[in-house]
Amino acid sequence: MKMNPLGRTGPETGLMISELCLGSMTFGTQTPEAEAHVQIDMALAAGINIIDTAEMYPVNPVSKETVGGSEEIIGTWNAANPGRRGDYVLATKHSGEGLQIVRDGAAISSATIAGAIDGSLKRLQTDYIDLYQFHWPNRGSYMFRKNWTFDPAAQNRDETLAHIQDALGAMQREVDKGRVRHFGLSNESAWGMAQWLAAAEAGAGPRAVSNQNEYSLMCRMYDTDLAELSVNEDVGLLAFSPLAAGLLSGKYRDGAVPEGSRKSLVPELGGRDNARAHRTVAIYSEIARAHGIDVVHMALAWCRSRPFIASAIFGATRVSQLEHILGSVEVSLSEEVLVEIDAAHRANPMPF
Repeated sequence: MKMNPLGRTGPETGLMISELCLGSMTFGTQTPEAEAHVQIDMALAAGINIIDTAEMYPVNPVSKETVGGSEEIIGTWNAANPGRRGDYVLATKHSGEGLQIVRDGAAISSATIAGAIDGSLKRLQTDYIDLYQFHWPNRGSYMFRKNWTFDPAAQNRDETLAHIQDALGAMQREVDKGRVRHFGLSNESAWGMAQWLAAAEAGAGPRAVSNQNEYSLMCRMYDTDLAELSVNEDVGLLAFSPLAAGLLSGKYRDGAVPEGSRKSLVPELGGRDNARAHRTVAIYSEIARAHGIDVVHMALAWCRSRPFIASAIFGATRVSQLEHILGSVEVSLSEEVLVEIDAAHRANPMPF
């Protein structure tokens, strides 16, 4: 398993993370606790050293009754494995404005950060979080298929900059206490990340080491401004949905809708033209087939090869899926395959 430095932390500070990251958003709904614990054991044994979660997980669906459940399952693994907490990087997230079932939808601020961390630490049964991320910006985000209609015209620049100062100050206090080691963002834009970095470099608080955004063969918005920022500013991408929310796994092939899947709960998954999304999946599947590569392995190998990737976050509902995904690290893509992938992308940009 290849290891990558996270942000500017580098080998000297020890924060090197594996090119694949175990995601936990199904822990507690689709994935029961015992199976989740087996997945953690398997992932660590395979060389994965980062687990990503969030206070709002599990999903499918997100509900008041299950909020925090994924963190709790990781916490029971920590409790059952004393002495192993230092074996992996633990990343979690602060839910932001608009999620009513967490803090009545309160925005991220110095008034909420300490309490959110209190809750995560308790559920995770640990006394520190390696990477603490803000799940989405207070001002909104173009992620989650909102790119089609995103309009920043109503944003208030002064309020955003004041919020960054306030939140970074609170995060610095958490770092000083030793409860958080590193800070990251999620679903952030190039402009937004630039403001967070500028404020940190001016002394407002910790510098963001990562940005967790969607990225896959079928969602390549990051290739433009954010890719350039990542490379030049050493802000690694933690890519979520590298299998395009499961579309590239083939589980929705021929109209199938597995129980508990995102598509069963979000019928519009696939965007404005489901048929176009499925045609694009078929194109990538044919590229993989023609070169004797499993399409899941091809999608993950391609994602891992990008110069700004710190780690690709995958979710595995079942242990068998995890076993399959782990095989992707043995796959390297030829120049011929990469050329065909780029041609498919040019012909089918943003298909969902």
